[in-house]
Amino acid sequence: MDKKIGFLSFGNWNPGRGSQVRTGRDALVQSVELAVAAEELGLDGAYYRVHHFARQLAAPFPLLAAVAARTSRIEIGTGVIDMRYENPLYMAEEAAISDLLSDGRLQLGISRGSPETALRGAESFGYSFAGDAEGGDLARAHTEVFRAALAGAGVADANPAMTGGVSGKLAIQPQAPGLGDRIWWGAGTRDTGVWTARQGMNLMSSTLLSEDTGIPFDELQAEQIERYRAAWAEAGWEREPRVSVSRSVMPVVTDEDRMYFGDRSGEDQVGLLGGVRSRFGKTYAGPPDQLAEELSKDAAVREADTLLLTVPNMLGVDYNTRLLETVVREVAPAIGWTPMR
Repeated sequence: MDKKIGFLSFGNWNPGRGSQVRTGRDALVQSVELAVAAEELGLDGAYYRVHHFARQLAAPFPLLAAVAARTSRIEIGTGVIDMRYENPLYMAEEAAISDLLSDGRLQLGISRGSPETALRGAESFGYSFAGDAEGGDLARAHTEVFRAALAGAGVADANPAMTGGVSGKLAIQPQAPGLGDRIWWGAGTRDTGVWTARQGMNLMSSTLLSEDTGIPFDELQAEQIERYRAAWAEAGWEREPRVSVSRSVMPVVTDEDRMYFGDRSGEDQVGLLGGVRSRFGKTYAGPPDQLAEELSKDAAVREADTLLLTVPNMLGVDYNTRLLETVVREVAPAIGWTPMR
């Protein structure tokens, strides 16, 4: 499968000094504008993080529909939607509508989600965790209903008085053929990667892994991908799965770049997240030729078919367009990528 490259924006905004994204409207409008610029550069995807109760992008489908209206080729996706917060049937309707408007370009990353600013925030949306402390069971239950609805399962009893006497189960409408094959699960452990394969979902390997075996992040992530693909083959799914990884790649070309990111790549970070020892991937920062060499040696980047570049969105569209252009021109060819035609 050809290598694909997209950007992943956290959609932050802040009125503070130096921010080019000062309001929620700024974040939304610039998210669309960056997708348009990325498509013109030949990139393959425009992806957005989803968070709640924070100055970040939240409900994604109006944004995805707006991006669809302004673009024609680029994939449009999320990384990831926290399924604890979602009404799965309403989400299935929104997802189908967004996919139809984009002519089948939607790629939805979903998961239990990363830590949120609100404690048990999904309960404010009307969903109870009960004995499920982190909401993992709730997220997977919502996902099961959501995917069944996308597949056309009947989910509500027909009202014969309104259906000409016809009874039975009704499916959500509209339906978006093929969207069910474009659902990705954000997996933060090797075991979750195996579970994802058994469910028949694509793998969106997390920006951090909530486990640490002492080996570098890229090798641990590559092991997760290897286990995922083995489990996929064992499950006997007919289609070829897709796998994405995310990286912070910051070419340092100007003094402005150097001021923001320094001039050399960092190291993996290891720390406690929710009481679990976790490993975080490093930031790649430096001259483009150095980044090309480093990325070409990244084990997980080599294994994945899709690389998502996390962009510093609060620096604005112009800055991020230049960043992406440098990656496209001077870094991406080293990992076997060619521009979208």
